[in-house]
Order: sequence, then structure tokens, then C-alpha cells
Amino acid sequence: MKNSKKIFRTVMLLILALSLIFSFSACGKGEEETTEPETTTEVTTTKAPEPEIIVNRLTGIDDLSEEAIGKRPVAVMINNLKGALPQYGVSDADLMFEMLVEGGITRMMAVYADYTKIPEVCSVRSCRYYFPIFAHGLDAVYFCFGSNETIGTPTLKRIGIDYIDGNQIIDSTVFARDPERLGKYSSEHTAYLKGQNMPEILKSYGIRSDYLEKKDTPIFKFRTDNKITKGDTACDTVKLQFSNSYYSTFTYDKETKTYKKQHSGNAHMDQRSGEQLSYTNVFVLETEVTNYKGTILMQIDWTGGTGYYISNGKSQKITWEKKSEGANIKVYNAKGKQLRVNPGKSYIGVIDSGCTTISAVEA
Repeated sequence: MKNSKKIFRTVMLLILALSLIFSFSACGKGEEETTEPETTTEVTTTKAPEPEIIVNRLTGIDDLSEEAIGKRPVAVMINNLKGALPQYGVSDADLMFEMLVEGGITRMMAVYADYTKIPEVCSVRSCRYYFPIFAHGLDAVYFCFGSNETIGTPTLKRIGIDYIDGNQIIDSTVFARDPERLGKYSSEHTAYLKGQNMPEILKSYGIRSDYLEKKDTPIFKFRTDNKITKGDTACDTVKLQFSNSYYSTFTYDKETKTYKKQHSGNAHMDQRSGEQLSYTNVFVLETEVTNYKGTILMQIDWTGGTGYYISNGKSQKITWEKKSEGANIKVYNAKGKQLRVNPGKSYIGVIDSGCTTISAVEA
């Protein structure tokens, strides 16, 4: 019995001794890791934020001069009478509107996003009331040479758009008569805008050059994903029949991926640049076009309608709206979603419904 107790105490002492040795060993290991930790050098790099790209709000392309960033576009009334052709300065426009005026002829409005790069533009003609309404939605400064007093001038004053009428001022820094045209053209086809003076002109006349904050967005929902908006119908040629004698035809050029414009059957050329007018996007905005209160003047419903978007050799049906005189155009696809537009210059023809023909070359 005594031997059993001695053996038991001996075993317990051995167990206690082993426990203490193990404990000291474990604590020593932990202490060693704490006092001499493994060291690593972690290299962190901070990626510099990419600079914000300020695109041309009329084309969706990064092509503005530094001085033009945040500045308003300029809209100019263009004489489109056959007897006034060829025009010049028109191939530089980022956006071109065309609409019917009295007598079955059309008039155009060229819009330039970069006010530091506007060329001399000829010939400049008088206002018809619906043009400044479209310009107003762009927060553009509007230039014309004369205005219809029945509704044109009252509209300019009522909507409060910034404008300069060459028929109301004598200022050689703004408008002049082209000496090379005098004697060759009727005098009403000779007025030109000195676009290269635009920064000086706006400053001299106290006209705001900065965009309104609420207007500082692109006119369309331009694509930014390097993809292309494709329509569902092949479109090699589109014809806008404004009247029996005035029509605009656009033919697709596969090499440049643009639509080249013809004026009533002839290539529509810029006299100075020697270029045929061409556009990445052609918008046909169909609406109601009637005579204004029984006169020869035209009245155009600018609030919206249907139409077509033509780009990249394809067309698709659209709807469009302009909610107020100061609102911009919004364009929607067949599903009612805002249309995604390919970056580039655009032509916008506002025309009576049923006057557009779209065709494709048979394979």
C-alpha cells in the first residue's frame, strides 16, 4: 500500500514536471514570435485618377479647345436658296437643322459648339420663328440677318434668347458684305458672319458666354462604350422631300461611315473648304407643317412627333419630343427608351409627316 502511494506520487510529480516544461517551452515560442516578428515590405501604389473628358455637347467627341470648355454654342441662320449657293463655313457646323419656309424653299441653321473655331459663314439670312425655338433649347446664341416681323421678331423677344440681328446693327466686327459676291449675287445673298471674332463679339455686346448649369449636358445620349447603335433597316439613301423643288438626299459612304448630302439633286458643297456636307447621324423629325394663319408663312409643330434615326448604314423608327421652348430635343427608340446616338456630326431635318423616303441598294 505504501509502495502504491509512492508510485502514485512519483507519477503525479513526473506529470507536473512535464507540464511545466511544456508550458515554458510554449510561452518561450510565443514570446519569440512577439519580439522578433517576421517582417515584410508592402509596396502600395496609388493610381492617379483619370482626367475628366469634356466632350463636345453637340457631337459627343473630345474636340473642344480649352477656351471653349463650358461655353455656349452659336447658331447661325443659313440662306439655302439655290440662287445663293454655294455657301461657306457650313461644313464646320457640328449640328445642322433644315426646315421649310415660305415659297417651298428651305432654310438651315448651323450650330457650332466651339465659339473659338467658328469660320466666316455665308450667306446669313433672316429668322423664322421656329429656328430660335430650337436654338433656345441648346442655350445657343442666335445670329440672323433680318427677321419676319409677323411672328419671328416677337418670338425672339418673347422667349428671351440672346441674339444679334445684322439688319439692326452697323458693326463691321460682326457682319459684312462679301466683296466677291457683290455684283454677282443679289444683295440679300452676300451677308456673312465674321465667326472668328466671336469671343470679342459676345464680350462687346455683353452676352453671356458660359452655359447655363442646367444646359451643360450633351444634346443626345451619346454612346461612350465604343459600340455602335445599329438600326433594324438597311439605309443607303434617305430623301427628305420638303417641297416639289426643294429636297435633301443623303447617301451612305461606307469608307467614311457618314451620309453625304445633296441639295435638290446636286452635291451640297462648302465653297471654301471644298467639302461635301456629311454627317454621322441623320435625324428625320416628322411633325405637322402648315401655313401660319392663312399666310404664306409656315407654322411648324416643334413639340414632337415620330421619325427616323439613320446612322452606320441603318435606320430605325423613333419618336421625339420637345417639352417647352427652352427644352432640348429628346429622342426615343421603338421601345420608348432614350436613344443612344453614335458620336459625330448630326443633321436634323424637321419635316411634314409622310415626306421621307428610305431606300437600300439591292444585294
